[in-house]
Amino acid sequence: MTHRTVLISGAGIAGPTLAYWLARHGFRPTVVERADAPRSSGSPVDVRGPAVRVAERMGVMARLREAGTRVDNLDFVDGRGRRVGRVDMRALRRAAGSTEVELPRGDLAAILRDACRDDAEFVFGDSVVALTQDAGGVHVTFDRSAPRDFDLVIGADGLHSATRQLAFGPESDHVHHMGLYIATVTLDEPVGHARDVLMYNTPGRAVSVHPGRDRPLAAFLFRSPALAGFHHRDTEQHRRLLVEAFSGGTWRVPDLLDRVRAADDLYFDAVSQVRLPRWSHGRVALLGDAASCVSLFGDGSSLAMAGAATLAGALAAHPDDHGAAFRRYEAGHRALVEPKQGNAGRAAAMLVPATARGIAARNLATRLWPLAAAGRWLGRRSGTPVSRPAANAAGRRPGPAMPTGGSPERP
Repeated sequence: MTHRTVLISGAGIAGPTLAYWLARHGFRPTVVERADAPRSSGSPVDVRGPAVRVAERMGVMARLREAGTRVDNLDFVDGRGRRVGRVDMRALRRAAGSTEVELPRGDLAAILRDACRDDAEFVFGDSVVALTQDAGGVHVTFDRSAPRDFDLVIGADGLHSATRQLAFGPESDHVHHMGLYIATVTLDEPVGHARDVLMYNTPGRAVSVHPGRDRPLAAFLFRSPALAGFHHRDTEQHRRLLVEAFSGGTWRVPDLLDRVRAADDLYFDAVSQVRLPRWSHGRVALLGDAASCVSLFGDGSSLAMAGAATLAGALAAHPDDHGAAFRRYEAGHRALVEPKQGNAGRAAAMLVPATARGIAARNLATRLWPLAAAGRWLGRRSGTPVSRPAANAAGRRPGPAMPTGGSPERP
């Protein structure tokens, strides 16, 4: 029997992209989302690499560019607000020949949902609470809706995936803390640096202000072992942890903490990776952060879009053999994910150096990045290979474009 009905848990980035492609391959997708309504705005994320091609094939790339944040620079500042380092994001994009776009996560999700709204059923304010598989399909029990049967179930419900827990076991077996916590909160007042992200570091701490497109966003990062008793939905606990971690800070930190105390849109979570030996179990498979969260520093949204297209293509190639389809999807997509997971620690070290010496070395290194970027861009235009510069004062070669924001997909 050809599998035609597919339940997708999660209406973030991966879920709607998968729904779009499944519908075009003749499947009937249903997307269930825990939230009562779609989110708007949110942390900035990137659409880059293979995700650009996916977006172009979906016909949404122009809309993504219209929603873009258009950040030019990442400026590092000291406690008095003086610039002590800069990464020219435009130069790095030119050097990489990139057609990427950065935009608020909520806007990306909304555009992707709009692309498939006529071809998929969306159910908001509900979630999967039980799964029972047999030879004919998956019997799904919902928190609010009546039970239903589907041929396949795909968990695209983020870092704290309920689908993964139901089909693959406890979260603690698969989610691995990377020694960092992140918080974001929107700001009520516009900022005076409409094209620049500002970041202030102290050892093991980072605070940044992103101008956004409609509303600025503040982000906090701090190094810490896994915190006993931490829960990603306990907002009052989050406020206390942030104030403890950043009290006494200079620059804009006191005012930003006041915003944290008053905010009703505070996001706080551990920076984590998800690693599983397999992404499928019978008729249930995982996608995006639920399967392989790279962490804050790993192009999670782009990987989610690319993985969704790969999974839909695999199911179309093997419509009567979900096992073969899932193996094909996993073999192809792991080749993109695993290098990103391996590099995540390097990006964390750049953005949140653990020592004062590390901060100074990072700031000094930024003076070489624009030169390296310009050289590679000129070399590409002339057709002449340009060698990478020698190691910088920090003992490392200039790194890749640094992330300016974003967060793992969350349910």
